[in-house]
Parts: sequence; C-alpha cells; structure tokens
Amino acid sequence: MLSRDLDDYIALQRARGLKFTTQPCLLRSFVAAATLAGDTHVTTARVLDWAVRTTSDVQARNRLAVVRRFAEHLAVADPAHEVPPADALGRWRFERRMPHIYTGDEIAALMMAARRLGPPGSIRGETLATAIGLLAATGLRVSEALGLDTRDMTSEGLVIRETKFRKNRLVPLHPTARTALKCYMRRRAQVRGAGDALFVNDHGRRPSYVTIYALFLRIGRETGIRGLPGEKGPRLHDLRHTFAVRSLEACDGDRRAISRHMLALATYLGHADPSHTWWYLQATPTLMRHIADAGEALMAEGMA
Repeated sequence: MLSRDLDDYIALQRARGLKFTTQPCLLRSFVAAATLAGDTHVTTARVLDWAVRTTSDVQARNRLAVVRRFAEHLAVADPAHEVPPADALGRWRFERRMPHIYTGDEIAALMMAARRLGPPGSIRGETLATAIGLLAATGLRVSEALGLDTRDMTSEGLVIRETKFRKNRLVPLHPTARTALKCYMRRRAQVRGAGDALFVNDHGRRPSYVTIYALFLRIGRETGIRGLPGEKGPRLHDLRHTFAVRSLEACDGDRRAISRHMLALATYLGHADPSHTWWYLQATPTLMRHIADAGEALMAEGMA
C-alpha cells in the first residue's frame, strides 16, 4: 500500500516539473521500515523512530520534513495517515554553512593530486582534475558540470541545460578554460565507447556525483586540505563559492560596481533569487571592510 502510494507521489512531483532526485531515496527508506513493521499507513511514532536513526539532529529534522510532506499528501485522501508535528524534533533553524574560499595554490594542489590517481592508463584522474579546474573557473554547480554533453561546448561558451530551476543559460569560457577542455577532449577520445557525456569514466560513461566526491575526499586528505574521515572540511561545492567571492573582490570596494556585478553574477550563477548572491558578501572580508569604512565615513559626515 505505502509502496504504491510512494510511486504515485514521486510521479506526481516529477510531473510538476521538480527533479525530485534525493527525496525518493529517503522516502523509500522510510516506507521500507514502515512496511517491515507491518504499517499500512503513516504513523507519527514510526516517522520519528525512523527519522532519528541518522548521524545528526539536522539530518533527523530533514528526514522528518521530507516524510511529513509525503504524509500531508496522503492525508488529503485518507485521514488515517498521521501527519507528524513540524517541530516534533525541535524547531528547524537554517544555518548557512560558511564556505571555504580556496586559494590558487590549494586548487593547483588538488588538480595535481587528481592527476596522480591511478591505475595507469585510467582517465579518472584527468576527469577529476579537469572538473575541478572547470568548477573553479566558471562557478558551475557540480551537477551542472557532470551533466554537460560534448554538444554543450560552443564557440560562445558552455550551454547549461535544465539547471536547478529548469532553465538554460550560457556560461562564457575564459581562453585558458577552453584550452584545458580541448586538451581533455583529446584524452577523452582515447576512451572506448565514450558517448555524449563531456566528462567520462574508464567505461565511457558519465561519472556519478558520489564517485567524483569520493575521489575528491581522497585527494583532499592526501593534500592536507581536508582532515580525517568524519571531520568537516572544504567541499567540492566550495569551488563555486570561491568563484563568486573572488569575482566580487575584483570590484575593489566600488559600491556601484558591486551592485552592477551582483545582478550579472546572479544571472551567471543561475540564481533564481538575487538575494542568494548578496549572501556572498558575508564570505568576502575584503568587501565587508570596504563597506564598513564607507559606513563610518557617512557617519562622520553626518556628525560634522
């Protein structure tokens, strides 16, 4: 019963235009636990018992939120389904994690470590190194980079199709980034069975995010940029943050230039809401200092 309900729910969400890629895994895990216990309906006790079986309070609240939306959907047609209270595991408090802003030396070290990955003749090291370089040079999301096809390389730049918000956009390429991609394409041509994907593994298929991230963790620890397993540290996604912050720092404290650049950067990064781009000022100490100095100057003028 719950399994069939879940299949219908997933199909509905995707029909609405949502990618809905991570939630199904959590929901299937919950449904499996509920079915094993003999449940035919969602119950608050089962949801809470399942939700807390994870590694952190944040993850537990996330699991609760995902199943709660599923329960709300089911309860419309069948009130026998229980909808757990939203704050059953404490109030949700969104805390944006401050990004790690990579230095040029750190990015170079990661790319060198990636190219040392074996085995001999494997393309995976070159794939990871080129992906890291592309993320640093363009600010793409990891999923966007891995989703690129060879046809998306055009004379005007990279065509990013069906992004996070179901929109396409064109990302210009610096000549150095274009040269690096052309070099990778020559190496890629040696992989038997390579299909449409720009980035490929040794079997010619598009590498998964999980595989790429596992390799990134490995070279991150080898270079000392990340700590031991289980410890938090710089992420692959932080290359996107690094691109945004470095581009803002290039404005050199000019408030008008920053405002203009923010609008362009929001479009370039594919942000649906420009406020998501303004957040990067918090991770840009140089610009925050300029803003503080400007504020003090205005106060001094007013008191004069």
